[in-house]
Amino acid sequence: MANQDDSFIREVNDELRSDQMRSVWTRFGGVIVAIAVLIVLGTIGKVGYEYWRESSASKSGDEFLAALTLAKANKTDEALAAFNTLEKDGYGAYPVLARMRAATLQAQKGDTAGAIAVFSDIAKDNSVPAAMRDAARIRAAYLLVDTGTYEQVSAEVELLAVPQNGLRHSARETLGLAAYKAGDMAKAKGWFQQIADDAQSPRNLANRAQMLLDLITASGKAS
Repeated sequence: MANQDDSFIREVNDELRSDQMRSVWTRFGGVIVAIAVLIVLGTIGKVGYEYWRESSASKSGDEFLAALTLAKANKTDEALAAFNTLEKDGYGAYPVLARMRAATLQAQKGDTAGAIAVFSDIAKDNSVPAAMRDAARIRAAYLLVDTGTYEQVSAEVELLAVPQNGLRHSARETLGLAAYKAGDMAKAKGWFQQIADDAQSPRNLANRAQMLLDLITASGKAS
């Protein structure tokens, strides 16, 4: 008898749940279908966007490599044209990379002032990732060592010459070279000594710094 009662109760519960589901579907079926459609469309859109992004990045990467190949083959004008096109139509970080590489070619062609201006503009552009802005500062500073003043070099990179910055070694080198060129041996020695004392300084850069420290010491002008 108990088993019959349990069976009857289950049937009643099943019927009630069925009625409740029909009621819910009658009231909210349209909404449920709409939500399901939106989920499907959203998934399709996401997959499509990811495919477009990967395809665009791959295409820009191929174009960047092709432009680099032209530059290495000394086809400077063709390389500049390719970089300029990529700067306008490229995807992701490639437009900025193309702009920086074009500026390097510009400097090689003799337009150092124009190249410095490009690097300085990139360094001030907050839409560019910080790492790329810092790299542009370094490139501008190295060019300014030959053509500018210590103050101009300092304005570009002294903020990078701090212990926590990954580009501090190059920043210190440009500052030391600029001071050396200006005849300020005490200041040059200070920057080169920071490179020599930093255990994380790249070996080639540390060797250059030590060589210049030896020259400054031999000159007797850093006292």
